Amino acid sequence: MAPPITRLPPQETLLNIPPLISVSSCIVLAIIYVGSLYVWSTKHNRDHPTTIKRRFASVSCVMVIAPLFVYYFSSPQLLEREPFLKLIGFRLEGLWQAVLIPYLLTALLFLGPIFVNMQNESFSSYFNIDYWRGSCSNIIWIRNLVMAPLSEEFVFRACMMPLILQSYPPITAVFITPLFFGVAHLHHIAERLSMGMEFSSALLIGLFQFTYTTLFGFYSAYLFARTGHFVAPLLAHALCNHMGLPDVQDLWQQNLWRRLLAIVLYVVGLVGWIFLLPIATEPSLYSNKLYWNV
Repeated sequence: MAPPITRLPPQETLLNIPPLISVSSCIVLAIIYVGSLYVWSTKHNRDHPTTIKRRFASVSCVMVIAPLFVYYFSSPQLLEREPFLKLIGFRLEGLWQAVLIPYLLTALLFLGPIFVNMQNESFSSYFNIDYWRGSCSNIIWIRNLVMAPLSEEFVFRACMMPLILQSYPPITAVFITPLFFGVAHLHHIAERLSMGMEFSSALLIGLFQFTYTTLFGFYSAYLFARTGHFVAPLLAHALCNHMGLPDVQDLWQQNLWRRLLAIVLYVVGLVGWIFLLPIATEPSLYSNKLYWNV
């Protein structure tokens, strides 16, 4: 029998600032983040190296500005009581757990796709030094797996969640902040229209992306609130970007028995993730005494 999990004693409530202040601050931050992507006048598409480099510079500036929102709009009593870096998820307590456990939990969700990838020759490339050299010199790879997760999680989780958590209980905060994250991705509709895509197709893809990013936002916000660490949602985000959506065509190209096994692993991964989510993110595992008091 597994030993019972020791729960941390409840801390002083974080409900210290009006919802109007916290929500308005997050809306402004989301507008600044998306707006920073379009401050440059360019004829190139989003995947052109020039566009990517300029956007790197833009979101880096936003990452400098975003913590000022947390510092300026947070409760003075909270700032006196807790170190500022702790508020935005940077601390040593429970760090190795926050690096390892949520990452493995996220990998469990992709158990089926990982199995399918293992059947392909591409999986062996992960053990090839040339693959990593090529990836680290590919600016699109850096954007998708490094800069996008880093900037989005820092702004939308590390700097928004501390504000929302001072106005709402953790569960409510987990369901509020992903809406900013999802809406912030709707700008891709305009990008697709500018590339000549039909309006109906761009709208359909945009709404699907909004749904997908919002659902991931729930998970990411939950990780931040439960672990109290920025690194937990950061690594989960990078893994999700790397895995992408399941490739049904690739699944169907497997032989019958591998296909059946893969389908079973898809289901096992999803069910296992749902079952282990509250256990693997128990705040006491991460010495998180600040954000999860329910």
